Amino acid sequence: MAVRYGKFELPNKITLVETSKDKTFARFVAEPFERSFGHTMGNALRRILLSSLEAPAIVSVIIEGVPHEYMAVEGFVEDMTHIILNLKGALLRKLPTDEERASRRPRVISNTLEITPAQLDQQGGQYPVTLKEFIGETEFDIVNPDFVIFHVTQPMTRRIDIKIAIGRGYVPSERHDFETVVDEIVLDSIFSPVRLVNYYVENTRVGQVTDFDKLILEITTDGRITPEEALAFATQIGILHFDIFKEIKTEPITFDQGEEENDTDKDALMQKLVLRINEIELSVRSTNCLAGADIDTIAELVIMPESDMLKFRNFGKKSLNEIKAKLEEMNLYLGMDLTKLGVTRDNVKEVVEQYLSEKQEQIL
Repeated sequence: MAVRYGKFELPNKITLVETSKDKTFARFVAEPFERSFGHTMGNALRRILLSSLEAPAIVSVIIEGVPHEYMAVEGFVEDMTHIILNLKGALLRKLPTDEERASRRPRVISNTLEITPAQLDQQGGQYPVTLKEFIGETEFDIVNPDFVIFHVTQPMTRRIDIKIAIGRGYVPSERHDFETVVDEIVLDSIFSPVRLVNYYVENTRVGQVTDFDKLILEITTDGRITPEEALAFATQIGILHFDIFKEIKTEPITFDQGEEENDTDKDALMQKLVLRINEIELSVRSTNCLAGADIDTIAELVIMPESDMLKFRNFGKKSLNEIKAKLEEMNLYLGMDLTKLGVTRDNVKEVVEQYLSEKQEQIL
């Protein structure tokens, strides 16, 4: 026999509200949550995002003629300590598939770096060796190919061997678990592709209740994965860890779905929704803006999310605040879910006209 619990308000949408041009930053909004669940989910996701995602990184390097990292190299402007620090800034991308399980072992990439007198002359005597030139041909995508590793001041030809592995978090050089050879320099490796995660919890409205949680999640990556990928991977990791607790067998629980509105309540709501914009007291500017956006009725207005309203031409914060205040007087709000009335953004005009037509027939 199932145990009956009261209704839990569950999030019914997650929206990508902002993203950067280089696709390393994104802001997501998920709502509504029960009170305090915004912090519960936000903190859990933040910890997973910062600690548990995987990406490739350079774990060791061999440069011909360089036996260790504590030395200067003839013909190099930077010393080896500086070069090793630069190599930690290499950003490589690869998402291994199920068919590539063996690829988790470090892969060796060999390259011959050749700098000619002509190249030096073109650069005024100091040739910048970029990450793309340093690594050479590879199956990994190089996110920052023009990142300078070191500068060369004389012609040279050197063999370079690089080991690249996929891991998670930060792994110091002494904790890498692979066999090394003579002259191999092992690096501290930063595998985590997520640089920063912030989350905020604000109030949101469900019906007439205004203190449910809205979770705002900001994710910044270094380019090895996108914020959307990071959030999707972190969510799956969290679900995977919760799954074991289903083994604790007790009575199952079911949840109330909330009280259904009766026909009188629905009719009262529809009477508000079918009002024309010019029937409520809005300023001329706000009325004209809505008319320009082809919004004729309250139903067409309240079904619009706040973020979409600001996209209308000549529509600013002042008009938005005026409309929100007017809707609040009517116990309405922007972004209302009207699916229980059979109203969507695609059919709102038709539903309003049908309702008005039916009411007219009842009068006649």
